[in-house]
Amino acid sequence: MAQKFKDAFQKMAQNIPKGGGAGGEPGRGAGAAKAASRAAGSLMVAGGLGYGAYNSVYTVEGGHRAIIFNRVIGMKPHIYNEGLNFNIPWFERPVDYDIRTRPVNLQTLTGSKDLQMVTIGVRVLHRPDQNQLVWIYQHLGKNYDERVLPSLMNECAKAVVARYNANELLTKREEVSAAISHELSYRCRNFHVILEDTAITNLSFSPEYAKAVEAKQVAQQDAERAKYVVLGAIQEKETIITKARGEAESAELIGNAVKKNPGFMKLRRIDAAKDIADIVTGSGNKVYLNADSLLLNLLGDDSDEKFTKSVQGSKGWFKK
Repeated sequence: MAQKFKDAFQKMAQNIPKGGGAGGEPGRGAGAAKAASRAAGSLMVAGGLGYGAYNSVYTVEGGHRAIIFNRVIGMKPHIYNEGLNFNIPWFERPVDYDIRTRPVNLQTLTGSKDLQMVTIGVRVLHRPDQNQLVWIYQHLGKNYDERVLPSLMNECAKAVVARYNANELLTKREEVSAAISHELSYRCRNFHVILEDTAITNLSFSPEYAKAVEAKQVAQQDAERAKYVVLGAIQEKETIITKARGEAESAELIGNAVKKNPGFMKLRRIDAAKDIADIVTGSGNKVYLNADSLLLNLLGDDSDEKFTKSVQGSKGWFKK
């Protein structure tokens, strides 16, 4: 910029006439040329001072840190914090670093302990060690995360997944994530990269393994269903046996009661007649039946004989 000012004012000085014009004085033209040269020099000095003042300060934004590269001594060991800072123009150049936590994602295909192929996705929150920014810039540059983290995450994920079976990767997901975080933190420590958090975002198996797991689950469900069917059949069997046993005992008790007291059958007929009468009474239709068929004729010594005949007659009527 200073060189441009210098060239511009030199051209301006060359265009000024050295001698006087028509009717002018030669001494006055020479004085004007000297004044123009002095003005050009002043402007050049002012431009140089403005350029130096503009480039001697720089601002470090919030969440950032800066280091200085000096053309004479190389990287300066001091770390510059947020705010306005000073440097020597042209001799020094600031390098800005973002020290806030940033995410990086990795997806890799690896094998489990039982030789099942697993696709695992890992998300890592990381930031650089602000006290080691000079070392990071000298050895890794500003894109340190692209140089270090993909290879380390790939290796650590493969090493941890190989310790577990495929089903353990699902049932012990938190343990697997913690193991990957521990391995990755230990490896990143050598590169002065700090890990804030590590999480498994995706975990999928090969189509063949997924089909095998689904078939296994279906078989287990069928086995459970068959187990309950067997239990139901056993319960039904016990119910039938218990019912038959109860009916046999009831028949035996009724037979013993009839042998001991013949009036037991009359008592049962009375109960049956009461039930029939209740049914007929509750019906809205008119019913015309024989009193003997309805077991309503219960008086007299020949009631048993009449009952037997009425039953036989009703059987014949139903056959017709």
